[in-house]
Amino acid sequence: MSKLDNKKFMVCCANGAGSSLMMKMTLQKTLKKLGVTPASLHHCALSEGKSAAMNYDIVFCARNFVGTFADAQKKGTIVLGLRNIMSQPEMEKALKDAGLLD
Repeated sequence: MSKLDNKKFMVCCANGAGSSLMMKMTLQKTLKKLGVTPASLHHCALSEGKSAAMNYDIVFCARNFVGTFADAQKKGTIVLGLRNIMSQPEMEKALKDAGLLD
């Protein structure tokens, strides 16, 4: 069992339409490769994500949006910023660098 099993994940992009859906699919592939079974995966716009983030364990977003989630981070949500939001290797590295992979 992974440290990431049963965690709630959220991915955010500026508008919550295409990019966040593609980012969600990339995260699904990454977690499957790692053998992780998440409790939930949600994609949304930054505006929704800002208020909902504290209800999730881990948030992925573009690096320039990380500061948007400062309040959620203070409450324990892990926010991981990505340069390329469609990169499986970058998602995996972000999880590893945050100490979330066994």
